[in-house]
Amino acid sequence: MNKPLEALWAVIGLFLTILGTMVEASLANPLASWGDRASSTISLGVTYQVGAVLLVGCLGGKNAGALSQIAYLSLGLSPWFPVFTQGGGLSYLAHPSFGYLLGFVPGAWLCGWLAFQRRRRLELLALSCLLGLAAVHTVGLLYLLLSQWTSGELGRLVLQYSWQPLPGQLAIACAAAVLAYFLRLLLFY
Repeated sequence: MNKPLEALWAVIGLFLTILGTMVEASLANPLASWGDRASSTISLGVTYQVGAVLLVGCLGGKNAGALSQIAYLSLGLSPWFPVFTQGGGLSYLAHPSFGYLLGFVPGAWLCGWLAFQRRRRLELLALSCLLGLAAVHTVGLLYLLLSQWTSGELGRLVLQYSWQPLPGQLAIACAAAVLAYFLRLLLFY
């Protein structure tokens, strides 16, 4: 992929990640029309943030994916652009979820690298998204382990930041792979 196109995907990835932070992921409820008690959507308990990270890796490649997430972290750590879920600034370094944000960089890079190893196939894109998600969680867990080692909160934090959001994030990773497959078909690459 040429450099101007990578730069464009990096900017798109930055904006998608910021927007994904603000939008809660949900599924349509097919039973909603059967009664007035059922809601028309079912929340997945996560935002589309991880989906944006993986999607830009699948569409823009490793460099665009990593650059977009480095820009996202830089904006979030600055005092002027609180783009993270719970604000921003340098104080966010002490937040237990910051390791997962750090994991966006290797996650997007790995996803982008794998997505362009062979011809476009849905299986390859799904694998790249799943391994990118695994990289995000690996870095997040390592950060939790290093920063919360002495506190008695480690088990609760692992449950809160890794296990509870994982089913929703797996669904979003699958959706990102399918969306990337069809967008790459439309964009002829």
